[in-house]
Amino acid sequence: MPESATYQACISNAKLADTGFSYTLSLINGKYKMTILYTLMCFGVVRFNEMKRYIGEISYKTLSSTLKELEADQLIHREEYPQIPPKVEYSLTQRGRSLIPILDQMCDWGEKNRL
Repeated sequence: MPESATYQACISNAKLADTGFSYTLSLINGKYKMTILYTLMCFGVVRFNEMKRYIGEISYKTLSSTLKELEADQLIHREEYPQIPPKVEYSLTQRGRSLIPILDQMCDWGEKNRL
């Protein structure tokens, strides 16, 4: 069988949904997820309103739901302090910190290829 026919047979049976790429993308896909992860990577522990000010154009509802998704995926940790007014801080989990090399490479690529 020619090499191109072997390749076609191989790719016709492949499913992108079954790849590590697809899984990673499912965790970080979304308008603000990467920005939130980048913010926590740069600043460590960040409070909700600080995150809102840093990102700017994000609504409170969108920020809240995105943080909940990242927490459910175990990429960020939410620490709530029992005080008045309530104090909530967000930070990367170990699993979230494992994305730092990927975020760093994206930053490097962007700096080198910015038009």
